[in-house]
Amino acid sequence: MESTALLIAATLSAGTVLAIAALGLLINEKAGIVNLGAEGIMLCAALAGFATVVHTGNSWLGFVAGMAAGAALSAIFGVLVIWLNTNQYATGLALSLFGGGFSAFAGTRYVQDKLPEQGQYPIAFLADLPLIGPALFRQHPMVYIAMALTAGLIWFLYRTRAGLVLRSVGESPESAHALGYPVRRIRLAAVVAGGALCGLAGAYVSVVYTPLWVEGMIAGKGWIALALTTFATWRPARVLLGAYLFGGVTMLQFHLQGLGVDVPSQLLTMLPYLATIVVLVLISRNPQWIRLNMPSSIGKPFHPGA
Repeated sequence: MESTALLIAATLSAGTVLAIAALGLLINEKAGIVNLGAEGIMLCAALAGFATVVHTGNSWLGFVAGMAAGAALSAIFGVLVIWLNTNQYATGLALSLFGGGFSAFAGTRYVQDKLPEQGQYPIAFLADLPLIGPALFRQHPMVYIAMALTAGLIWFLYRTRAGLVLRSVGESPESAHALGYPVRRIRLAAVVAGGALCGLAGAYVSVVYTPLWVEGMIAGKGWIALALTTFATWRPARVLLGAYLFGGVTMLQFHLQGLGVDVPSQLLTMLPYLATIVVLVLISRNPQWIRLNMPSSIGKPFHPGA
């Protein structure tokens, strides 16, 4: 029972990283922008968050620093692809490569640093319940914030005028422009907001999930988050569920090792990425279903004067 509770708790923590990043990428794609730079953004944000906590001792300032780093890098990406009309895919890949190299270079001095002891956040009474207490009610607040972000994004996209405008920009920017909406500014705002969430996910990794800094510590989570938006067919609730599914697969390798299961560690390490490939292959078997759910203008440049 205790082992099951620990696995569930670890799944929620691991899934939170993917959920927050994927929600940010979902906002981007709802506006018609594909950002392949999530991995680099998360690495730079992880470094920014970790360095901030090292110097201030405040983990919440670390989250703010991570969001700021993610928003700044995404703003640069947004200007390049929205105003200068550079290729979205090539620019995103360049951003990912830049983030990996820059974070490795700038983070050299922080490799040996340690963060202050993290506080505990049990919810009174609920944390003492058998099984579900340790599994659900002793989590870091960011786990619950990810759930709240999902609910908030559902409300924003499908219950507000601003959400309708954002979706219309992703579906038909020409029509939105004809109605007088500033398509490029809306897309830039979506890119910056999405980048801030990717930055928050990166800071969560270095400050809470694995409280240390090492080169390349995001380890493909940005790419999994990117695949997760397609897996979830661009629906926030499915993004959260998918994130926990992938988080569970990630934690399963450690759980099996702890139980002494005789499986090569390399094979267990492959599980999250193998699951990502399998899911994408299964989804791609029905391209019409993807086409019905995918924003129509995703990845397509928009020229107001055209």
